[in-house]
Amino acid sequence: MNQITGPPRDSLRTLVFRGGIYLAIRQVLGLAIGLLGPIYLLREIGPGNYGLYAAALSILTYIQLVSQWGVEIYLMRHPPSEDCPEVYHQGFTILTVLAALGIGASFVILPLLDEWMKFKGFYPVASMMFFTLPLLTLRQVPLARLERELNYKRIALIELSGQACFYIVSLPLAFRERNVWAPVAGWWCQQGLLFALFFIVTRYRPSLHFDLQLTKRILGYGLGYSTSIWVWQLRNLVNPLIVGRFAGSAAVGFVALAIRIVEVLSFARSAAWRVSIAALARLQDERGRLLRAIREGMRVQILAVGPPLVIFSWIGGVVLRRIFGWEWGPVMVVYPFVALSYLANSLFNLHSSALYVMEENWDVTFFHVGHIGLFVGSAVLLVPRFGIVGYGLAEIAALAAYFIIDHFVRGRIGSIDYRLAGIWAASLGLALFEGMLGKFALCGLAAVTLWPATWRQMSAYCRDARRAIRNA
Repeated sequence: MNQITGPPRDSLRTLVFRGGIYLAIRQVLGLAIGLLGPIYLLREIGPGNYGLYAAALSILTYIQLVSQWGVEIYLMRHPPSEDCPEVYHQGFTILTVLAALGIGASFVILPLLDEWMKFKGFYPVASMMFFTLPLLTLRQVPLARLERELNYKRIALIELSGQACFYIVSLPLAFRERNVWAPVAGWWCQQGLLFALFFIVTRYRPSLHFDLQLTKRILGYGLGYSTSIWVWQLRNLVNPLIVGRFAGSAAVGFVALAIRIVEVLSFARSAAWRVSIAALARLQDERGRLLRAIREGMRVQILAVGPPLVIFSWIGGVVLRRIFGWEWGPVMVVYPFVALSYLANSLFNLHSSALYVMEENWDVTFFHVGHIGLFVGSAVLLVPRFGIVGYGLAEIAALAAYFIIDHFVRGRIGSIDYRLAGIWAASLGLALFEGMLGKFALCGLAAVTLWPATWRQMSAYCRDARRAIRNA
């Protein structure tokens, strides 16, 4: 039985920094590729059409996550004794069945969604996008192999190719037709290319395989992991289902663009999440090192995520009006709230990764239930009254749930030192609201910027990054 090739025998710190750097470079290059693309695309199709596309995409993404059942995570972190082709074939077989069930379920609920949101044209757009579900689901098998090896260089190149493909297809159509079908066509081509490239690059040849005991292990682990993810990702349905219902498709477009801008600017957060499961799995038997890894990860993420978010909060209004047009101005009304939510998550997302690694999946699920309960409940109350500002206030209300995840980490792993990262996060978070609160909001940021501890820590991380680049 052939063993799957593992990652190089470098230190874990080097592997993690290297993987994170590749993903960060992927995000920066992706930003360069997508800099002009979204500008022209959104200007041509407008907030209403973009809101329609974003609503369908949010729902499809949620159905995809449910259909994956956490199989890809098991393939990433299964024990070395199981590291053989049959494990991946079993994962592919399970995902094939789940993808078929997902498509069937999506077309059962689609008429109900169409009736709830009352968006003109939603049904045909969503139905066309839902047919890409098998492409999204089955490519998780070769992707899991690359992630298990921490081979983020290849992942970055493939994902950049897919992003370029999206704009190559969608932009000419947007200039010609100026409707929602331009991004839909780009989406189809992007997913087809990604599906093909992941299988080609890994040279994975799928095969149907069935082992009852292995299936039970995969689905058993996946249920605990997936339940928490399913609950957490309900937050992505708040925009289409609640904002869309009470404020219309244009409001969905404004919130979706604010979220998209924040996601692009906080690329370090998503990069850290992708690396964390595979990296922290190697420390699960060493609680002291695991706690230090969480502490260091929090600090790195706050330093990497916070400043870009704050800078855009200062210049975003001018940028949006001049580049996207005056009709996109309301995006900056909700942007600071969304940015604060992502900044806070950067402080705590490694907590969830550590609990997953410790197989305390239901702890994470309980935290997610609390977070979503606060978010959805607040949105239902506030969006009908305040529109997209109500969505932002709901984001703030949901931050209280982070006390839950901290409680579980303290009980399962140990106490975490928040002092340095917490001070950075508080000062940056306050600075996001400079447009609403005035120059007073910048006092904390100025003090932290001049703080010697900040400069010492940044210098240490720069040295680590240079070392990882030299060894890449």
